[in-house]
Amino acid sequence: MDEWFRLAVQPSVIRRALKFACVVGCVLISINHGPAIVRGEVNSERILQMCLTVLVPYTVSTLSSVGAMREMARRQKVGERAA
Repeated sequence: MDEWFRLAVQPSVIRRALKFACVVGCVLISINHGPAIVRGEVNSERILQMCLTVLVPYTVSTLSSVGAMREMARRQKVGERAA
């Protein structure tokens, strides 16, 4: 778990996740909350929902990045043992 967290807080992982969260989050907010935003029906509950909407692509990107980094490290170890 320590290794996973160490990878998840690396600046490159955070930057990538933030980029995805902004782009994908905006698209999802537009799809899910666009009509309410246009009608001016934005309250604190909806704002919380929008924040959670942005958190989803951030989490997916982080999980994917950390998984890829761990897999790459595992393959390098296997390759070093074979050499």
